[in-house]
Amino acid sequence: MTESNASARFSAVYRRAVRENFNFLKRTARVADAFAKAIPFTGPDGVLLPVCDLHATDAALIEVLARWRAENASAYPTRFPVTLEGTAAWLRDKLLAVEDRLLFLVLDRYGHPVGHLGFANALNDAGLMEVDNVIRGVKAGNPGIMRAAMRALLKWAHEVIGPTGFFLRVLEDNPHAIAFYRDLGFVDAERQPLRQQTRGEVVSLVPRPADDTAPPDNCFLRMTYAPGDPTVGQEMILTAGPSISAREAFYTWDAARNGWNHQWSHYLTRFQEAFAAYVGTKHALATSSCTGALHLALAALGIGPGDEVIVPDITWVATANAVLYVGATPIFADIEPDTWCLDPKSFEAKITPRTRAVMPVHLYGHPARMDQIVDIARKHRLFIVEDAAPAIGAEWQGRKTGTFGDIACFSFQGAKLVVSGEGGMLVTNDTALYERVYALWDQGRKPGTFWIQSNGLKYKMANVQAAVGLGQLERVDELIEMKRRIFGWYAEGLAGVPHVKLNFEVAGARSIYWMSSLELDTAAPLSRDQLRDALKKRNVDTRPVFPAISQYSIWPVKQEPQPVARRIGDQAINLPSGVCLRRSQVDYVCRAIREVLAGAA
Repeated sequence: MTESNASARFSAVYRRAVRENFNFLKRTARVADAFAKAIPFTGPDGVLLPVCDLHATDAALIEVLARWRAENASAYPTRFPVTLEGTAAWLRDKLLAVEDRLLFLVLDRYGHPVGHLGFANALNDAGLMEVDNVIRGVKAGNPGIMRAAMRALLKWAHEVIGPTGFFLRVLEDNPHAIAFYRDLGFVDAERQPLRQQTRGEVVSLVPRPADDTAPPDNCFLRMTYAPGDPTVGQEMILTAGPSISAREAFYTWDAARNGWNHQWSHYLTRFQEAFAAYVGTKHALATSSCTGALHLALAALGIGPGDEVIVPDITWVATANAVLYVGATPIFADIEPDTWCLDPKSFEAKITPRTRAVMPVHLYGHPARMDQIVDIARKHRLFIVEDAAPAIGAEWQGRKTGTFGDIACFSFQGAKLVVSGEGGMLVTNDTALYERVYALWDQGRKPGTFWIQSNGLKYKMANVQAAVGLGQLERVDELIEMKRRIFGWYAEGLAGVPHVKLNFEVAGARSIYWMSSLELDTAAPLSRDQLRDALKKRNVDTRPVFPAISQYSIWPVKQEPQPVARRIGDQAINLPSGVCLRRSQVDYVCRAIREVLAGAA
């Protein structure tokens, strides 16, 4: 993908994330729902309550907001007289009706409003969000609450929407506010006049009242968010970690309260339908794990004792375990050195008269070369079961993983890109195959009855889990962009480092970079495990890449480890890759790797 195409894709994903997240919070008409969507913070305790449709007719709140606006008139560049009617109109027409504006009430530990803050002008190609309407309404008590609220606001936006940065504008004759923002990590960027001279005419940059008396040389100070991070590295930087927003919290709350009896499958149905639409398949069936989905897939295809299934020699053990579950034999093929996925040539070389299926794995979010794998499988009349567990949204030649084979299976385990705690999804375009899978999944029950007509399995996902998964899926594209940005930071930070090679996506692939990974070459001055140990001492968590799993003693047919798989399994690691990582954390990891390698040379 070219740089311009990547930029356009990011911009489109970012704009949609702003619209959908802002709209989700604002379109709320019940108080219980509003509090379920609130963002808690600590130091001191409080919550950010989204200002929503419910508040448009809240006369008491409108009176409070009007009083705050009047008390803080000096913070605004305009000098409009404050009225209850004007405040109500502002709330309705200038906030709730504007798709890229969002305001939160700052509530103290007792639920009392003490101020507000939010975002404006968030729809732009640069992916920047402007902090706006920061007002402290109650002066007494609650020391530090607005600082805590501001930090929570920025953290929420970073982890949920993924902007490229934040900025704000403050009148330069407001030294108290400027000091407040500097203390939070905002730095001076430029002065912007409220009015500027253009061809002899005065052009106002903000709406002006008819009796405008503001001096023409008044200026905004534009400040950008560039916080130092002196504590980075003091706590362990973990390998994985999800982004959980108010959407997932609200859906789960709703499922726990209301998802029973006739609503028992409300979120399951929505999740399955949304997943099939996202991937591009006819059918999707939620399961308790990806392992269970793989077992169902092989069983529904009729694979069993005496059959062989080819799997890559680097994958999580569940891929091959599912083959054992149906009584078949896993046969291990090598992986490619550039994709770390199934090598089509090795796959074809492993085919025997007993081979019934192949299970390519889109390892760590990078797609396998599915065009070649499909051609080989179809030539030899083999089933294709895609293990897409870590690759939701990855693409090969513009087509999403999960759409190439007869069946594909995905994972929502807690370290994955999209999480539901545990869980999986099986997808297929074959209706007859889906019906066989469904019968197995439902314990072999005759639909609509308790009559068992065949042997079956129990791999169902809970409705509450599906609620979390649905919320995650509705944000999947922005989560992918965050992952890809993290890999980009690693690419910058480790450029030119000897003995280190990152697993860049290959031509034709769009990786989701679920894991940012590197291979340490064998000429490095220390081993892979020594590097991991040294990083652990610096509070950098890493994971070894899966070993060549043919080495395990559990398989019925013994094989020597495949050469590329053996090398990658011995020499590669997964770096910290949690979707909420900050740039400062990635920069720290890169510095640590440089220093460890340099110190060992």
